[in-house]
Amino acid sequence: MIAGVFFYLFALVLIASAVMTVTARQPVTAVLFLILAFFNGAGLFLLAGAEFLAFILLIV
Repeated sequence: MIAGVFFYLFALVLIASAVMTVTARQPVTAVLFLILAFFNGAGLFLLAGAEFLAFILLIV
């Protein structure tokens, strides 16, 4: 149950930050939203049990 809530939370923030990355006018703002998208993608990988991919995404 709690994993489902975190999944939808990470997925919602990931989709919103990906849209804001594409639509941002300033490059610095786009990069900050991209970093937010990477962190949320890493959270989704952690929920799926793919710790290696999550840490690789954070390193990038």
